[in-house]
Amino acid sequence: MKALMDTARRTKIVATLGPATDEPGVLLEMVRAGLDVARINFSHGSRESQRKRVEAVRAAAREAGRYVGLLADLAGPKIRIESFRDGPVQLVEGAPFALDTALDPQAGSITEVGCAYQNLPADVHGGDVLLLNDGQIVLNVEKVQGTRIQCTVRVGGELSNRKGVNRQGGGISAPALTEKDFDDIKLSAELGIDYLAVSFARDADDIRRAQAELRRWRGDAKVVAKIERHEALDNLPAILSATDAVMVARGDLGVEMGYAELTGLQKTIIRQSLASNRVVITATQMMESMINNPIPTRAEVSDVANAVLDGTDAVMLSAETAAGKYPVRAVQAMVEVIQGAEKYRLGAVQNRVRPDEEFVNTEEAIARAVMYTANHMRLRAVVALTESGLTPLLMSRIRSDMPIYAFTRHEATRRRVTLYRGVYAVPFDIASDQPQSLYPAIFERLLELGLVQTGDQVILTKGELSGVSGGTNSLQILQVSKR
Repeated sequence: MKALMDTARRTKIVATLGPATDEPGVLLEMVRAGLDVARINFSHGSRESQRKRVEAVRAAAREAGRYVGLLADLAGPKIRIESFRDGPVQLVEGAPFALDTALDPQAGSITEVGCAYQNLPADVHGGDVLLLNDGQIVLNVEKVQGTRIQCTVRVGGELSNRKGVNRQGGGISAPALTEKDFDDIKLSAELGIDYLAVSFARDADDIRRAQAELRRWRGDAKVVAKIERHEALDNLPAILSATDAVMVARGDLGVEMGYAELTGLQKTIIRQSLASNRVVITATQMMESMINNPIPTRAEVSDVANAVLDGTDAVMLSAETAAGKYPVRAVQAMVEVIQGAEKYRLGAVQNRVRPDEEFVNTEEAIARAVMYTANHMRLRAVVALTESGLTPLLMSRIRSDMPIYAFTRHEATRRRVTLYRGVYAVPFDIASDQPQSLYPAIFERLLELGLVQTGDQVILTKGELSGVSGGTNSLQILQVSKR
């Protein structure tokens, strides 16, 4: 496949698949528009539909001549109320309302409703605040008696079947991984998924548990910790040490922590993730108005642009593409906003290395040296010969306008780097590590793809032994020439 890439855009785009993207031709147009990573949401759809979507993504990527990664998002322990006997109810401020885990699941009324999570009465106490339907309904907990949580409505509104429940400030003890999640991890391994997102992760152990289960089924996906619980913020340094990537999941995070703190939390998570050499995705309601409208609001444009300026690796579309009227246009709008925002950080450099900080390994030392050089010389590109994609990842942690080309023979690595900011996959199989044949082959590929011109200077990183993962130990500045 001849790789086609948009090197004018550094921040990547994740888009969720669903009924809207199942329509003929839509997915191909999304890929052509700029989709980098397709998200499979295991909270919805059958196993067969998920398989078909994975196949459709790969077929669309081949036809479009682009590399597209796949991210599987586990459902996790979504805590929900049960159903109402006569349809939605209108809760009124000051009225009593109860959640009862022993109530018939279909017997909800204006005064009470069942709850699917049986341990909720043990997790809450008098004085707590419960938030229903993404925080639209607010309940003050008065007392807990056995299976029944007696509340008073603080903020009312319409409440319908199966809406989510959060405890303000966190503290729900439900484990991050459910039995369904374990089944979906196995399926993800079978499908060769590139990234696996763990919903409602609380600590590093949740991440390690998912990694172990994935390896059990011989899956090699990288794990993404979704930061959406109060506990995850408390344990963020440990989570970052265990995970490969994080997602700022602003929906439930905003509900648990309060929306007023959300912007500051987003910036903090992005900054700490980049400093820990982790990939970071910013998600939820980024262009939600485009579910029904062909253009985003000015506030949504600002929201996406701010995430880009914060240095996020990727921004994510959810219902906008999964169920919206304009899935292709949503991707196009995201591309336009990203490119508009990135114009305002040209030449900016963020060096996060403290004077007393030691590099973790040789690859990090090389990566830092490369990007420092790239930001202080007239160069056209950085070329990294890579097996696993580690060196390009480390390079991409430093803000720069220099494109980083990951030359690799591995299909899995080419899909994985689609999530790294400013990194672009190039298929390349090292036939020889001798300069007299290696350098002309690299130049030929760059020229063939139109990425450089004869006479341009590039930085090349490689290992002393070709084909060895984690062996990058040198950088060279080369002038592009024809054979």
